Amino acid sequence: MDATNNSMSVPIQPWFVPIDILDIICLAIVLIIVSFFLTIIIFDKTCHSIPMLLVANSCATELVFTGDILWMAIVTLQNDLTNNMHPDSLCIFRGYVSYVMCCAQNYSYLLQAVNRYLSVVYPTRLFWQTKRVQIFLIVIMWIVAIVCAWPHLFTSRINYLPDNQICQMPLQFSIISLYNVFFLYIIPMNGIILIYLKLVRYVKAMNTRVTPVNTLLRARRDLTMVYRIVILVLILLALGFPYVVFIFMGYFSTPPRYHFRIAYVFVDVSLVLIMVTIFRITDPLKASIMRRVNRREITSVVTVT
Repeated sequence: MDATNNSMSVPIQPWFVPIDILDIICLAIVLIIVSFFLTIIIFDKTCHSIPMLLVANSCATELVFTGDILWMAIVTLQNDLTNNMHPDSLCIFRGYVSYVMCCAQNYSYLLQAVNRYLSVVYPTRLFWQTKRVQIFLIVIMWIVAIVCAWPHLFTSRINYLPDNQICQMPLQFSIISLYNVFFLYIIPMNGIILIYLKLVRYVKAMNTRVTPVNTLLRARRDLTMVYRIVILVLILLALGFPYVVFIFMGYFSTPPRYHFRIAYVFVDVSLVLIMVTIFRITDPLKASIMRRVNRREITSVVTVT
């Protein structure tokens, strides 16, 4: 790590602390919501299905991802308040975990889309719908996520950036940067969209031939779920757009001085919207929560009466 970067003085801008506090508030909200979702999925038997197992996996990635970013935001706030420009001993570790969890998050949504695709196109191949196979795929996904960030770590590309009070890979053109964009974003995002387009064509073909009503309804339901996953991806892309702009800006010039501070505000807000979207698009989870809410309302009315 460059010693000159650690010793240089970085002026504390008036907007640093308010932005840090906003980040912490957003991430704390996400952490509470996703913990609640996981608790519901674990203890409510109506949520014990293969699709909900994959939803729980996505929630688990969001939980760890949010926890890591929240840790970053708290350390950043502490450093901004004390004008401390030196990284702590776990700074590089937090940066590594952020890349791992970003990969796990995106591939967890791809895993959901693949499951829906297999259930529609190959409904008789029940082997792919077993819990054992899905758990195996989840384990593989986590291993891939952990390994995929090794090049960032072992090539010492994750460095402390004093302007942004964070340990990340500098946004500049390199083979590792291209690998990062391709493996973490392009493959899972394009995979989800491709699966959705193929399912649309498949369901349209089912409409033109004689198909049992139950099979057709199930195919349309799974197509709807993949469409909802695409919505999640579009939210990530829309609010992650500043980050993408800074990445490509770094290929040809120098990004703004505080680019990571700006980009992470949008990332943190996107996580809140992701939680809201997961609640709205996951029918078993929404039904379970609404039953509890309605039960409490009825209990309150009876108590008052």
